[in-house]
Amino acid sequence: MNVLSNEPLSRRTVLRGLGATITLPWLEAMTPRGFAAGGTPKPPVRMAFVYVPNGIQMKHWTPATEGADYEVPDLLKPLAKFRGDFSVLSGLAALQGGHDGGNHAPAMGTFLTGVQPRRDARCGVSADQFAAAKIGRLTRLPSLQIGTQRTGKFFCDGFPCVLTSTLSWASPTQPLPTETSPRAVFDRLFGTGATPDPKKTDTRRSILDTVGDEAAALGRKVSTDDRHKIDEYLSSVRDIEGRIQRAEALPVPKLPDGAVWPGDKIPEEFAEYVRLLGDLMVLAFRADVTRVCSFIFDAEGSVRSYPELGVKGAHHDLSHHGGKADMVEQILKIERHHATQFASLLERLKSVREGDGTLLDNCMVAYGCALGDGDRHDHKDLPILLAGMGGGSLKPGRHVRYPANTPLTNLWLSMLDRVGAPAPRLGDSTGPLKGLD
Repeated sequence: MNVLSNEPLSRRTVLRGLGATITLPWLEAMTPRGFAAGGTPKPPVRMAFVYVPNGIQMKHWTPATEGADYEVPDLLKPLAKFRGDFSVLSGLAALQGGHDGGNHAPAMGTFLTGVQPRRDARCGVSADQFAAAKIGRLTRLPSLQIGTQRTGKFFCDGFPCVLTSTLSWASPTQPLPTETSPRAVFDRLFGTGATPDPKKTDTRRSILDTVGDEAAALGRKVSTDDRHKIDEYLSSVRDIEGRIQRAEALPVPKLPDGAVWPGDKIPEEFAEYVRLLGDLMVLAFRADVTRVCSFIFDAEGSVRSYPELGVKGAHHDLSHHGGKADMVEQILKIERHHATQFASLLERLKSVREGDGTLLDNCMVAYGCALGDGDRHDHKDLPILLAGMGGGSLKPGRHVRYPANTPLTNLWLSMLDRVGAPAPRLGDSTGPLKGLD
C-alpha cells in the first residue's frame, strides 16, 4: 500500500501482508480530485446468477396478477420484505425446441448458454463467461464460480456428470469447475495468487493480523466515515474467516449420496454452507475483486436431504411427487428454505452502503432454474427472479409476464448490455428482453 495524504487513493489500493492481499471497498478517499462537490463516482454494475435444482412448484410461486400490487404467493413469502428489490419474470423458457430427454443434466447445461448440451459434453458459452471475457480485465478475478457439493455419478441422465454441476462454460468444450470449498474461495479472494494454495496462509492466525500495520496506517490518513467503513469491512472478513475455521474444526459431515468431497471441510448445515459462500460473493463484489459470479445452491438432480427441516426423503425424489399431497408439502419446505437463503443474500447486499445507494442497487442478481415443474421436467415457464437495480437501469418490484416461450437468454442479453458487455446473440436468444426499466 502506498498512501499519499494529498492525493486520492487508487481504486486498487490493497492491504498486503504475509501471504495475503486484501482489496478495499470503495472509500470517500478514492474520489478523484475535481469531482463535483457532494457527488461520488458511479460504482460498477455487478451480475450474479443463482441456481436452484429440481424445479419449483409453480402454482405456489407465480403471482396471480401482473404489476407491482400482486399478492405474494407462498414460495415468495420468505422474500416479501424485499419485494421492492426484485421482479418476478414469468413466461421465460429454456430452449424452445426442448431438451434431449427433457431432464436434469441438460437443464443446468442450457440455463446460461441457451444451447442444447450434447452427450459428448459439448455445450455453449455461458452468459457469465461472455461477460468475463469482455469486462474481466477490469478486476483481479474475471469471474467467480461457487456452489455447494458437486454431484458424482447420480442422476446424470446418460449425460456427462459435469453438466449437472456446471453453470459456467468458457467455450463449448471448456466447462469451468465450481469451487465448493469456502476456504479455497477465501484464499482466492485474499491470497497472493489466483490459484488456491492453503500453504500460503497461516491458518492459525487471522489473515488480518498480517495486514494490521497497514490497516492502522491507512486509518490515520482517511476520514472518520472511511475509517468506519474500513473497520466494518475488515470485521466482515474476520467473521467469515472465523466461520470457515469453525467449520474446519468440526467432524466431517455426512455428504449427500453421490457427492464429491471438495478436499476442505465444509459447514454441516446447508443454510450456513450457502450463507458462507454468499458472504464471500458479497465481499468479492464489495471490493471489486470480480463483477461476475455464478452460484449453484445445489447440483441439478440433487438428492440432498434436509432433516433440519423435518423433511423425509431426498430432494430429487420429492420433486417427482405425482401430485401426492404429503410429498408436495415436503418439497415446498425445501423450496421455501432455498428462497429464505436467497432473501438472506439480498439482505447482505442491501446492508452495504455504496455511493448514493447500496451494493444491491448496483447489482443484477438472477435466481431460478431451467426446470419449471420438476415433476414433469417442464422447461417452458421457468421460475425466474431478477433482483437489484443494475446501477439504476432496472425497475424492480413487479411481476412481469412475457409471451409463452420467450427465450430465457433474452434476459441474459439485457443483463450483459447493462454490465457493459453487450452481445449480439447468446444461444437461442431473439433479442434483449423488454420491460425491465
